[in-house]
Amino acid sequence: MKIKALPSSFSKHPLLREALLTNFPDAVFNDEGPKYTKAELIDYLCDADGVVLGLEMVDDEVLAACPDLKIVSMFGVGLDSLDPQACAKRGIAVGWTGGVNKRSVAEMDLGFMLSLARNLYPDSLYLKAGEWNRNGGLQLLGKTVGIIGLGYTGIETAQLLKPFECRILGNDIIDKSAVCSEQGIEYVAKDTLYAEADFITLHTQLTELTHHLINADTLSKMKQSAFVINTSRGPVVKHEDLKKALIEGTIAGAALDVYEEEPPMDTELLRLHNLFCTPHIGGNADEAVMAMGLSAIHHLKEFFNK
Repeated sequence: MKIKALPSSFSKHPLLREALLTNFPDAVFNDEGPKYTKAELIDYLCDADGVVLGLEMVDDEVLAACPDLKIVSMFGVGLDSLDPQACAKRGIAVGWTGGVNKRSVAEMDLGFMLSLARNLYPDSLYLKAGEWNRNGGLQLLGKTVGIIGLGYTGIETAQLLKPFECRILGNDIIDKSAVCSEQGIEYVAKDTLYAEADFITLHTQLTELTHHLINADTLSKMKQSAFVINTSRGPVVKHEDLKKALIEGTIAGAALDVYEEEPPMDTELLRLHNLFCTPHIGGNADEAVMAMGLSAIHHLKEFFNK
């Protein structure tokens, strides 16, 4: 079986390479990590029996050009890079395990909250520039945190917040009243969450409903002292509207690990002192990369009876 790995972080990981090659000796790796055009992606995948997929967009047009493809195994937890309906139509299996990197993302989310609350990022920038700016910010203890998206990572974030005695507000398009009751989360409407939360953290899939969920209108409903954190998918936040809100002081600050285009090119946004930005590393703790990779390999082995 010819297995082709797309994510460079998977391809460059020695233990994951060894594990895949042990079961699939003809496996091909994306060692250079290029960002493929659609034509290049088709050329790379056209003779594959199985694919390890990360963030590359595989739609029906790509699938149509891969007549031997039998399974797409996900390296990660999002499915917005793949068209599951097109896979089903073509009889292509999808290997996916939810929540495999939830702790990695949730820890980063907590780190963002602490950094934003205590001004760690801007104060570090000021000091590096020779300014002794001793603005210690606020404690996270007892603040109100709004979590939009109560899946694996949203719930994991709520659990990590328990020692901080936060009031936690939650919202999801699916009825999560049972898990909210178990976790001490107040299930509220989005407008209530926007109005009352000191921190708003996003853990949704990217869909038509969540595209630009955070925009000028929703930002205007937040406290001026509020912080927005996005570790889910970039287009959940409309970056132009966020930039304007950060410049004008509509909200106090934000943290982004994901972007509408990656890598992001809006240097005006990236240079703002009230924006803490990282290069899509929320799910990339060493332990999470290993867990995601082994999960992807497991689905391939199970499918091909290895």
